Amino acid sequence: MKISARNQLKGTIVEVTEGAVNGVVTIALGDNQVKADITMESIKELELAAGKEAWAIIKATNVMFAAGTERIGGLSARNQLAGTVVKVTKGAVNGHVTIQLPDGNTVSGSITNAAIEDLGLAEGKPALAVIKSTDVIVGVE
Repeated sequence: MKISARNQLKGTIVEVTEGAVNGVVTIALGDNQVKADITMESIKELELAAGKEAWAIIKATNVMFAAGTERIGGLSARNQLAGTVVKVTKGAVNGHVTIQLPDGNTVSGSITNAAIEDLGLAEGKPALAVIKSTDVIVGVE
């Protein structure tokens, strides 16, 4: 299956926290982790458990960026992935920014050109990708 979501990060599930309706699946990507808040129905149907390989799938429009690599305190978004900008492509109004994580995975996001400039996002600069756990889809084979 091919999908249009730009971010397909392969890793290993390290924890599944079950709730009444939703649960949180934590996927390790090297030293980073991505948390996905998904339904318990999906967790059971996909047989998600610690040790199973899985993909964290994230649309580029659901990725926010911050300059630097320091985690932002007091923020509800569970996923803050530090990396280095490897590509910036500007369009008429919006652009795409891609950062590479230490494990080699890349995360791309679509943000305004004004945000790219205000944050000083450029190739070789450190950046933080910020993603809400409810914006992460989990895939398995």
